[in-house]
Amino acid sequence: MFVTAARRTAEACAVPSFHPEAPGPMTLDGLVAEIARRRDEFDDLTYVPRDVVAMMKQVGIYRATTPTMFGGEPMPPADFMRIVERIATADGSAAWVAAFGSANTYMASLPIETQRIIYADGPDQVFAGGLYPAQKARAVEGGWQVTGRWRFASGCMGADWIGVGIEVDGPPAGEGAPGRPRMLAAVAPAAEVEIVPNWDVVGMQGTGSHDTRVTDKFYPEAWTFVRGGPATIDEPLFRYPAVCFQAEVHAACNVGLARAALDLATEMGGVTKTITGAPRLADRGYYKLELARAEAAWRAARAFFYETAEAAWDALVRGDEVSPDQANLIRLSATHAAHVSADVIMRAYRIAGMSAIHKNHRMQHIVRDSMVVTQHAFLTEGTLENAGAMLAGAAPAGPAYP
Repeated sequence: MFVTAARRTAEACAVPSFHPEAPGPMTLDGLVAEIARRRDEFDDLTYVPRDVVAMMKQVGIYRATTPTMFGGEPMPPADFMRIVERIATADGSAAWVAAFGSANTYMASLPIETQRIIYADGPDQVFAGGLYPAQKARAVEGGWQVTGRWRFASGCMGADWIGVGIEVDGPPAGEGAPGRPRMLAAVAPAAEVEIVPNWDVVGMQGTGSHDTRVTDKFYPEAWTFVRGGPATIDEPLFRYPAVCFQAEVHAACNVGLARAALDLATEMGGVTKTITGAPRLADRGYYKLELARAEAAWRAARAFFYETAEAAWDALVRGDEVSPDQANLIRLSATHAAHVSADVIMRAYRIAGMSAIHKNHRMQHIVRDSMVVTQHAFLTEGTLENAGAMLAGAAPAGPAYP
């Protein structure tokens, strides 16, 4: 089982080195080694296969955000993010799929009885969702009838449950202006949702972020929820802002990828001979300067990232709520960490020399994966604009975020 105590001080700047005990033969160290061995396979398949997802379940990744009442072992967000970071040092796509272990915090907004059905077979349930573009749903007795297609369902090939985004008419009484559409997520067993295999990209190729599709499908009202809405579970983790948590776990992928790039650049700097016969990289001034600057930038951004998450968690454990200012810092620190890590990776690439230009070089995979992370909607520069507005006491430039 994972150790759930928050890690502080020295670990805040150290490379993650978990040694959790798993309920079976697989440990996190073993999982990371297996992922490193098979990462090219994930790219070829365009998804992380179910046997690897089963290993992730075995070490506890998916029960880490399952409510205690259903046999879960809820973990402080910062601890979960460190696990995603650790996996990302081996492969970005696998880390992205592991990050969706946090998506069970979304499902905590479902009615308790619905969640009881979801976790009837155990706490290790995998939820995936391509929620956009939201599709218009038709109101029928007891729920909604839906036909539509959605994009970016990361991890859908290994999911037990798949969510889709629907748009329904008007909010319930007392919840807003009449006639304004509500945006909901609707959940069903994965077998009831068609996967349209069309994931053909240059980064995060192994995430299996294919399209999903349903035709004239009925979703009961009890199987829908407001994305990022209040949870029906009264446990600290489910009072942590779900959308903030999603931004953090995606950013953690880049934090881990940057660590891998720095380690790789360091290893490449010590070669005894270059292709041209010029001095070793480690003997060149520009290499040493850039390596030092990149290391410092990564450690600083990472420290802010985890410090903010831990402060918000401490507030929840004390019985307080995460304030709007804290939520703003969470989003700011996540976006900052993702972008600084991407910059660090490009610095590592530039100082690595000609060897890193080959298509199948590990550094190339890291660079391509990192670019995808910064394109995620939760981590774009629009988040920085909103953060700056809130810091200045002004209205956010875009929709307010929880």
